[in-house]
Amino acid sequence: MFAFILRRLLATIPVLITVALFAFLLLRLTPSDPAAIIAGDTATAEQVAGIRAKLGLDEPIYTQFFIWTGKLLHGDFGESFYFKKTVAELIADRVEPTLALALCTIVLAILVAVPLGVIAARLHGSWIDRLMMGFSVLGFSVPVFVIGYCLLYVFARELRWLPSNGYNRLADGFGPWAQHIILPTLTLSVVYIALIARMTRASMLEVLSEDYVRTARAKGQIERRVLFRHALRNAAVPIVTVIGLGIALLIGGVVVTESVYSIPGLGRLTVEAVLARDFPVIQAVILLFSVVYVMINLAVDVIYSVLDPRIRY
Repeated sequence: MFAFILRRLLATIPVLITVALFAFLLLRLTPSDPAAIIAGDTATAEQVAGIRAKLGLDEPIYTQFFIWTGKLLHGDFGESFYFKKTVAELIADRVEPTLALALCTIVLAILVAVPLGVIAARLHGSWIDRLMMGFSVLGFSVPVFVIGYCLLYVFARELRWLPSNGYNRLADGFGPWAQHIILPTLTLSVVYIALIARMTRASMLEVLSEDYVRTARAKGQIERRVLFRHALRNAAVPIVTVIGLGIALLIGGVVVTESVYSIPGLGRLTVEAVLARDFPVIQAVILLFSVVYVMINLAVDVIYSVLDPRIRY
């Protein structure tokens, strides 16, 4: 197991280097002068020259890359030109709302989608199965921001049960935190639930026709035990796969959801940085999201080896 994890860790190094190179070239290979883009249209020549010197754009590009990489290894992501703070401080301030939203979405999606998929597979062809399939199609078809605005209209404007925007930190109390996180979590989890439920249903349908499932039923095992202990465990590899791949949808959905609900997280920070042409922040967020995605896929590979030891070979 240790050797398998070590090999997978080593395999992530080229991916991270490629992502870092892409983030670095994002600023340096723009068609016009990067310093002029950052400074804005009203900047003077002296201001543009100052930004160019501060970013080291006068050096050869390979020298710039090694200097930039060295700073990254020491946790120095640069300074934001728009927010007038270090990028590390900005990320530290914004990471809690995004982390809370992502974790709540993942937990809710798994707890709802997996049982839905199992039930739909068990009742294949029934109205419950058709209802679940219709929900999956609807979940894939409706954009995240449309779902968000619909939930806002119903629960925030008409019923006035929940706040319409903002975020309360968990340190300020669980109640206010939960009130502000419910609607964004429901908005972001719809697509994720549809994706996982559909894959769970398909994987379970394939497994339920296997001989060992019929044998378990013939031995008198109760149906719940057959479904969740025998069938679901053997169907888990494709389900874990789609959960890991769905993180990409989750990262994109966080950007939209935080903008809809005015949540001061990394997603909204990304939008603000793009609009302000704040390249150091954009580079740092790209690197952070990429590292998270790579680590999630590494965790999925490890879970594979636990569910099916043959995979590590």
